[in-house]
Amino acid sequence: MSAKKVADTKKKKTATKTKKKTVAKSLKKTVSTPKKKAPAAKKTSSKKTITTKAKSDSMSKKDSLPKKSHYYFGDGKAEGRVDMRDLLGGKGANLAEMCSTGVPVPPGFTITTDICRLYYENALEVPKPIDAELEKYVHKIEKSTGKKFGDSADPLLVSVRSGSKFSMPGMMDTILNLGLNDETVEALGNNSGNMRFALDNYRRFISMFGNVVLSIDRELFENVIAKKKTERRVKQDSSLQVNDLKDIVKKFKSIIKRKSGEPFPDDPYVQLRMSRDAVFRSWNTPRAISYRRMNDIPSDIGTAVNIQAMVFGNMGNTSGTGVGFTRNPSTGVKEFFGEYLVNAQGEDVVAGVRTPQPIKQLKNDMPKIFKELQEITTKLEKHYRDIQDFEFTVQDNELFMLQTRDGKRTVQAAVKIAVDMVKEKLITKEEAILRIEPNQLNHMLHPSLDPKAKIEKIAKGLPASPGAASGKVYFTAEDVVKFGAKEKVILVRDETNPDDIEGMNAAVGILTARGGMTSHAAVVARGMGKCCVSGAEAVRVNAKKKQFQIGKLIIKEGEIITLDGSTGRIILGEVATIEPELSGEFNEFMEWADSYRTLKIRTNADTPKDAAKAVKFGAEGIGLCRTEHMFFADDRIPIVQDMILADTPEERQLALDKLLAFQKKDFKAIFEALNGLPVTIRTLDPPLHEFLPDKEVVTQKLAELDYKSDTFEEDEEKLKKTLIRIDELNELNPMLGHRGCRLGIVFPEITEMQTRAIIWSACQVAKGGTEVYPEIMIPLVGHVNEFKNQKAVVTRIANEIIGKSKTKDLKYLVGTMIEIPRAALTANEIAEEADFFSFGTNDLTQMAMGFSRDDAGKFLSYYIDNGILPHDPFVSIDQSGVGQLIEMAVEKGRSVKPKIKLGICGEHGGDPESIHYCHKIGLEYVSCSPFRVPIARLAAAHVAIHEKSAKKSSKKKK
Repeated sequence: MSAKKVADTKKKKTATKTKKKTVAKSLKKTVSTPKKKAPAAKKTSSKKTITTKAKSDSMSKKDSLPKKSHYYFGDGKAEGRVDMRDLLGGKGANLAEMCSTGVPVPPGFTITTDICRLYYENALEVPKPIDAELEKYVHKIEKSTGKKFGDSADPLLVSVRSGSKFSMPGMMDTILNLGLNDETVEALGNNSGNMRFALDNYRRFISMFGNVVLSIDRELFENVIAKKKTERRVKQDSSLQVNDLKDIVKKFKSIIKRKSGEPFPDDPYVQLRMSRDAVFRSWNTPRAISYRRMNDIPSDIGTAVNIQAMVFGNMGNTSGTGVGFTRNPSTGVKEFFGEYLVNAQGEDVVAGVRTPQPIKQLKNDMPKIFKELQEITTKLEKHYRDIQDFEFTVQDNELFMLQTRDGKRTVQAAVKIAVDMVKEKLITKEEAILRIEPNQLNHMLHPSLDPKAKIEKIAKGLPASPGAASGKVYFTAEDVVKFGAKEKVILVRDETNPDDIEGMNAAVGILTARGGMTSHAAVVARGMGKCCVSGAEAVRVNAKKKQFQIGKLIIKEGEIITLDGSTGRIILGEVATIEPELSGEFNEFMEWADSYRTLKIRTNADTPKDAAKAVKFGAEGIGLCRTEHMFFADDRIPIVQDMILADTPEERQLALDKLLAFQKKDFKAIFEALNGLPVTIRTLDPPLHEFLPDKEVVTQKLAELDYKSDTFEEDEEKLKKTLIRIDELNELNPMLGHRGCRLGIVFPEITEMQTRAIIWSACQVAKGGTEVYPEIMIPLVGHVNEFKNQKAVVTRIANEIIGKSKTKDLKYLVGTMIEIPRAALTANEIAEEADFFSFGTNDLTQMAMGFSRDDAGKFLSYYIDNGILPHDPFVSIDQSGVGQLIEMAVEKGRSVKPKIKLGICGEHGGDPESIHYCHKIGLEYVSCSPFRVPIARLAAAHVAIHEKSAKKSSKKKK
């Protein structure tokens, strides 16, 4: 080597070191550095750091570095396997598997998730030994392709992509065409005979690198291209010529230097290391964090990085790129589904730069490639035994597969695919059942927003009750009832109360500014199957002005909004919805689920309509019928108020006799709707003041009385009496006040009336030839003597009516809700008298944890986000705390009455995690709102199958 060449080589090495330093400085400007050892994030936490609680099994004790950090795939061989998703991520594991099975895959390697976690633990730096390993594996790609990384004669270009264990499509970053610089782009142009192709790749790479690695706004690069197209009077990027692209590259580099303070790095290894680290950082971008939270993906598992030799779909009309599915992901129909573009790179298909063609058109454009693609993807689906989402590139009439993964699909498609694959003998019924997550069924049972519709989101609250609805807003239950008979209306309130029940029933959707997932609005809406968004704190309701405000936006009475109860979105204007359609496959699938589960599923229903709907969804009885909801109808509430205002037992009885007729009609219709299934009816639970009007309303009416009216004195007396009674019934803590069994003990005539209505109705239905199983449930029992008192009233009235009727074989049960901690502690005493226990987990959670479910929303989300609590205890049972009370009651109850019937009727009855828990502790049934019955059925099947599998595994080990 000449002295001049040696000098030139030294200069290049010095320049490379200088670039590494300046790039590192630039990187520090664009990202923040977390503390070296931040606490580990919880499973659903939104924290922006990753740490590991313990070193991976693949870590070496000597230096705390992985024994193996890079896994090669290529030339039909792979160091990784499909079962290494924890280490290689889904994409890396699948690339290794495809390669091993002979699928044409560009050679490359995967950097493990261990390194991602190490990167975060090490203040956003990868240890130097890992960088040395990186270069070693690049050489393996070089050997396979015959190209050299950074070579000025025949350069190797690579892609850098993310790959978590769980699919997170579009949530993390990708860099293509890496390895280009001013020298290698010339070589690429010369070797391909197409300088325009080379420069097009170069400008793509610089803009990607600037945006992904250096966090420069993508729009700055796009503006340069737009300006050039305007200048050249062309519409398509493909119309730009060589000189145009050279000018664009020059301007792109200028943007990078201006925005980052450093020149664009020419050294391919600097580009590669920076891009690798950028992909690691993309694990904690806001969109990735949000996606993980929404899909319950752990935040501490990190992402792998896949580095792969580039193949080019933009080399002319013999090249192309596309994405597809082995079945239709929207409908589940077994058909080749996807899109592709000729002479394009993958980002063009996804970004919508050009309109792609249906994948079936590929049969005409490239028939040989189409046939090969079909054969490969069919093979992949059979191999993975699931619908596959694949990406491919065709380079000069040669097909390469870039990715395959289990395809995302709608729940309708998921059910059809699961059923079809069982019939195709690809999977078992058990596997089919486990492939559908119970909560996914929510989307099948409620209207949903049309995904094609354009929307303007104005705020977001809690997704309290799924479904979607558009309607005019009104601010009182009375107005909703009035206008709801003619048009679709939405009830908007700060928070709802039992007085609003008629308005809630008339509304197509409910919006509240306050309240949580188990607030009054949420519970009632789910029971009714109504769309509801609660706890929308950005909403400022002004009921007097009949308007609500979000920032500067004011929505007045009569204006239209749309609610998305499945996501909590509040949308301006009307949005088209899609009604659910339950297919034959759905019914067949649910029959399979029912054949595995042992836990019975009942429903919470207060009307014949709700009861019939629940039975249609597969309910096996009613676990909670709330009688108070029947009292709020317009024709009944005045009678209830007369009962409350009564001065004497005689006056009270007169009002109760009027209510008796209504209650008989209610219960008879419900028994008939259930057609022989058991019905648990709770006696009156809320405090009496909830049935009286608001004090301010009464005061206003009193002030506005017309003294010339013939009924002035009578009206004045009643209103004054109402005010006095409101004050008398006022309680500082109504939840722990005069309600539940305490009402029945002080006013036994209320329990008598309700028992009379229940048993009389049961006798009438039984006379008609239909089996009836009434179960009368006494609420809020804390002491066995409370239960004894009310049970005596019930049995006296019931036996009297049965004795006089011709249905002496009618059987009924008397039980109680376990919702007060003392009831759980003394369950053995109560079980001596009770026929059944039903756990009222809403109130039991409130009293055990000291949380008000209506007020806890102010801090619960903070608790969960910051790891104080693992989940919302009103959504999933607090198994380690409240669960101890439940288990104690189960054990104590069965110790004195082994066959006592046990179930739960709180909102937890529709939560899959809580259902798993109820199965585990041996409850007989769970009860939930009608629209959650299928979810509960599937969740119960899941736990039964998992239990069966665990037992098999245990036997094998023995």
